[in-house]
Amino acid sequence: MSELKKIEPADREWADKLLARSGFRGSEYCFGNNFIWQDIYGVECCQFENLYIAKNKHGFFFPAGGPVTGDIRDISMLKRAFAEMEKYCREKMDKPLTFSTMDGTGKEILTELYGGSVRFETNRDWYDYIYGAESLRTLRGKKLHSKRNHVNRFRDNEYVFEPITEDNIGECREMNEEWCARNECELNTAMYEEICAVRKGLKHYFELGFVGGLIRVRGRVEAFTFGELLPAGDTFVTHVEKAFTDIQGTYPAVNFEFANMLYGLYGEDLKYINREEDTGEENLRKAKLSYRPEILLEKFSAVVNY
Repeated sequence: MSELKKIEPADREWADKLLARSGFRGSEYCFGNNFIWQDIYGVECCQFENLYIAKNKHGFFFPAGGPVTGDIRDISMLKRAFAEMEKYCREKMDKPLTFSTMDGTGKEILTELYGGSVRFETNRDWYDYIYGAESLRTLRGKKLHSKRNHVNRFRDNEYVFEPITEDNIGECREMNEEWCARNECELNTAMYEEICAVRKGLKHYFELGFVGGLIRVRGRVEAFTFGELLPAGDTFVTHVEKAFTDIQGTYPAVNFEFANMLYGLYGEDLKYINREEDTGEENLRKAKLSYRPEILLEKFSAVVNY
């Protein structure tokens, strides 16, 4: 696995073709996600046969790709990849074959191949929150009544929602820096790392094919958000959502408007919106649960032949 390398925007073309074949809905199977977090988590990637191979400083992601048919269960190809990955872990990381993340499909395949020789762990902090796209754009139903109220009250501010373009992305960069200064993010490691990832995303926004929008109140940008469509096509992953909280309801409003913007772009083909994990932050978990996720995507790490 000596081909592993730092991720470049130009890798997106071949990577997306392989990522599309697996149909994984986890946020780590977005090329843009891997790119903007690579400096923080040490993400590297390569192509092995018809597989997208990526790793971070903890271990490998379960490979994505497979035959043109999209069947990830090409066991012979996976076995060849796992042999190379195990060699890499032993020689470069001084540990057995280690996976830092996978979903239930990966867990099932590893169990089939290795049986009791694989140890799995799971961490609730890293589960992805996946919502029905229609639910987020309509906020229909009794359980989302309070969200509708927040959005309706926010309309009193006569705000404007607009797509992120080359003409206004500079204002998003300025807002990101102001948000960081207001929240003293440089004193908080996790917050500062996130801000660095956002900076990288905004710097390479158009190269990475990101889609986003912003809210403007009285000419001033009060919130912005962006992400990317998973290559499989029915799930959008929201990587970033930043808002000032001076005006009540800014976060619900940008979430609602963005979901409607995505519907305008992708229509009924878009089934889900993945708003990523909560990293164990209590208030963020409460907020994400309040939107009633349709899927709470369980994730696992694994050690083989330990």
